[in-house]
Amino acid sequence: MEPTNGGHLTLGNENMSSIIDVISNSRNLRRWRRAAQEAPDATLDTLRQQRTQARRLRSQLDRLIHVADGRLALPAIGSNSFAMPHGTDWSWRPELWRGPLPSPGMSSVQSQSRLGSEVTLFHDCDFSELTLRQLRNMREEDLAPFGLRMDVFKFDGSFLSLVIELPQEALNGLQKRHLIRVNTIVEMEKPLEIFARINIKHGPNTEQIVRELPLQEEDVNVEFDLAYSRLNERRVEGGWLDLIFEGPEMNQVIIRDLTFARYPRAEI
Repeated sequence: MEPTNGGHLTLGNENMSSIIDVISNSRNLRRWRRAAQEAPDATLDTLRQQRTQARRLRSQLDRLIHVADGRLALPAIGSNSFAMPHGTDWSWRPELWRGPLPSPGMSSVQSQSRLGSEVTLFHDCDFSELTLRQLRNMREEDLAPFGLRMDVFKFDGSFLSLVIELPQEALNGLQKRHLIRVNTIVEMEKPLEIFARINIKHGPNTEQIVRELPLQEEDVNVEFDLAYSRLNERRVEGGWLDLIFEGPEMNQVIIRDLTFARYPRAEI
């Protein structure tokens, strides 16, 4: 507030707008509270109109809450910050570990079910007793805002894998001189083996390189050296990473982080 020449206090434009917003929001809240209380006795025409208005309002509120939850949470949503090798020319943390998903989980997960737009689960179980859920990382040491929890109960299949699709940026300019490093943080209820397999599609062929994750080490990372592949650099079309779980029955696996880095091999 600012004093006028006559000694009276006046409100600035920003303060006045804030007060008007508070009054308007309070009136809207009272209106919808009253509508909810009167809904059991309202006419069908009134209910139909109010339902349409409420759905439109809810859509915008859900959108606001989704964005607000993401921005106000820690670590910072959208963070792509992590240690990278010298000379890295492309790095990436998939969206599941970077930001909140509209649908954070599913149960009795069927094969080829997608969690977000980049992660797909594959298995050959006759009856699925698997659950997937995105969770919020809250530990001080976590750089990734989110993690993925997978609960496996009875497992009657022969394979279980998570497929992460690589973005086009990972493939642009990809050459045999490149190495691709995958870093991850994995927690398990009981020990199991996890294999990482990089797949690069070039023309009618797909190059595959498999590495076992060294889960006994503190820094869990694997490198895929494309020099030992038969990659046709001029025909690269797509790529993805398989995380293959051996003997996953009656286990809970939490992948706290998953990052990629591409860099050229040191010239000798």
